[in-house]
Amino acid sequence: MSFTLSAPDFSDVAFAARFREVADASTHTDGYRPFNEQALLDAASGRRRPQLLLEGEDAVGAAIFGRGEIDLVVHPRYRRRGHGTAALRRLFEDEGGMSGDLRAWAHGDLPGARALADRFGFSADRTLLQLERPLTASDAAATPALPDGVELAPFRAADAADWVRLNALVFATHPEQGTLTEADLADRQAEPWFDAGDLLLARETAADTAPGRIVGYNWLKVEPGARLGEIYVLGVHPDAAGLGLGRALMLAGLARLRERGCTTVELYVEAESTTPVRLYRSLGFEDRTVDVQYHRWPR
Repeated sequence: MSFTLSAPDFSDVAFAARFREVADASTHTDGYRPFNEQALLDAASGRRRPQLLLEGEDAVGAAIFGRGEIDLVVHPRYRRRGHGTAALRRLFEDEGGMSGDLRAWAHGDLPGARALADRFGFSADRTLLQLERPLTASDAAATPALPDGVELAPFRAADAADWVRLNALVFATHPEQGTLTEADLADRQAEPWFDAGDLLLARETAADTAPGRIVGYNWLKVEPGARLGEIYVLGVHPDAAGLGLGRALMLAGLARLRERGCTTVELYVEAESTTPVRLYRSLGFEDRTVDVQYHRWPR
């Protein structure tokens, strides 16, 4: 097996089409996407490198790697032939050798992924739950009970810096979400799915004409033409914890998604985040699949 070296980035239309074909085939077979949004954004921006795995002229897999992280999928047609093992060996070489500090996502945590992780000395480090539930007419009619002195408003461009600061505070211990910058926010605003009306902000009621402090948010994501909506990220300021703001923001988000024509809603949450998980389950969300991040510590 060899790796394509001609155009390992998404600016090449042919390369991007072949990469997408591998990813789409995996999604169709497994029922979930092999690369998360952060990996794809990193690859598009050049922070990490996308790569096709080639056997002759056949694209047998795809990967995104760099910065100590590996995301890898083998095309369903070519699985169980040793391609995953061969690819990891080569990616190890490019990422600093077999002794480096590396992380890898296993979307769906399939048995083959677990076996491959064990073979190369990875151990499970994080578990990400994907939860889902249908949306109904009653969701559109829900009336969120906001805490006193708090109101909902859509995101404005002038809110960017305040939102980034609050997001960093809420997700201070989260390895991806908590490190988002204004540039990262701008990248997402440039995506075709972004709609400022889908980023619901909870603000303290202002005493004058200036907007009040942002104390929570529910960012929704709806791909163009999709009937599936996502609770992209939900956050509540520590000062507002225990006031029911998280539930109110969730209900407002479900209503917004239903009004936009979505029939199903999904979200991702760290399994160890017991309070959010409890909230989501109380609102009818059920397990769809599990993603596991594996970690290989330096040796």
